[in-house]
Amino acid sequence: MLARWAVALVWFYEGLWCKVWPGREDQRAIVGDVPHMPPWAVTAALIALGVAEAAVGLWALSGLWARTAAVVQTALVVVFNAGGLLFGLDHIAEPGRMLTQNLAFLALIWLVAGTSPRAAVR
Repeated sequence: MLARWAVALVWFYEGLWCKVWPGREDQRAIVGDVPHMPPWAVTAALIALGVAEAAVGLWALSGLWARTAAVVQTALVVVFNAGGLLFGLDHIAEPGRMLTQNLAFLALIWLVAGTSPRAAVR
């Protein structure tokens, strides 16, 4: 249960704190550098991403469909990391640290999925 909370808290922090309120300037800059992203849409995109990340955190916390949740979380982490590296590398202070931390996060996600009593629940 503690590991499940740890996974959920990462999603809550990255979503609600880093993107919604109060938000971080590096996150805003990375999203602002996405090609064809109009400046007026950055705030809405950040809020949508942040709320979606919080929802993923709730899903992870629930323990329902744990393996499916792990697949979705893995895809999101890969897409977010790739997007950040492709479009916002100038705004990522230490890309190696980010990748290393996210690799550890993915290992925890899959550990939680593999040990969840509800992993096979549909």
